[in-house]
Amino acid sequence: MNLLKKLIGRNDTFFDLLEAGAEEAKVSVDLFAKFLRQMDEGKQPAGLDDFIQARRKEKRIRHLMTEELSRNFVTPLDREDLEALSVALYRIPKQVEKIVERLSIYPGRVPHEMFSRQAELMSQAAGALVFMVKQLRKGTTLDSIREANDRLQYAEGEADKVMLEQLQGLYKGSCDAKELVILQKLFEMVEQAVDRCRNAGNIVVQVALKHS
Repeated sequence: MNLLKKLIGRNDTFFDLLEAGAEEAKVSVDLFAKFLRQMDEGKQPAGLDDFIQARRKEKRIRHLMTEELSRNFVTPLDREDLEALSVALYRIPKQVEKIVERLSIYPGRVPHEMFSRQAELMSQAAGALVFMVKQLRKGTTLDSIREANDRLQYAEGEADKVMLEQLQGLYKGSCDAKELVILQKLFEMVEQAVDRCRNAGNIVVQVALKHS
């Protein structure tokens, strides 16, 4: 009985790691929004260090999850679900870091105003995801998770629309072929970051349904 209590008592660690991963993903998204604001204000944006640190922290959290799974026989959720969600959360700051890397080496004037709406939607999606992950600890909040997932799915759908609008503007505009290709790829990468949030959110919903 003492051993069982010890094993079950460590279950909170898994929720702690998932929540920390979701929060770190949100940090990277907020940093991206700040990066764009600084460009909009004519300031020199901060370098990549903050984005690299956010991604490294997320990676460390993922490794800790793997370690905990290897040490503990008893887990509060299915092992494959814990692993899948941990990996999905890691992919968010990794994607954001890639976006900023590309923006930082873009040779022309970065049209930051064209990315601002997508950054806003990315923030909405990440915020909804943090809320959803935190509900898993409570165990009986399927309705709350579904409501937050609706907000996340809306943000993802709007991000798709914004990307198409921006691409339409590029196709009809006067930019040269090189600039068009670069900006098109950047728009797609930003939209993919929102997709990463959606993918993580889908895993949360599946877990909640499984345990409802």
